Amino acid sequence: MHADLALKMMADLFWTGLIVCLPLLLLTMVVGLVISVLQVVTQVQEMSLTFVPKLLTAGAVIIVAGPWMLRKLSQFTIHLWSGIPAMF
Repeated sequence: MHADLALKMMADLFWTGLIVCLPLLLLTMVVGLVISVLQVVTQVQEMSLTFVPKLLTAGAVIIVAGPWMLRKLSQFTIHLWSGIPAMF
């Protein structure tokens, strides 16, 4: 295995990981930001007020985008395994 092939594989790995995690991270960050603004406006400092909506959002995103995430990870794995004979 050459160094450029290893670097390409690592870049593909990180890019796929970013693409798969992005919807979950983005939506939980937006919900956390909205809840934080509401806490500042109302001066209610309850820890469960931030945790529960983010948890529900993460669950909803996994339910909605889960098949797409799994398909993307499966495509990456199939591409990686099918490229093994070409490495040697």
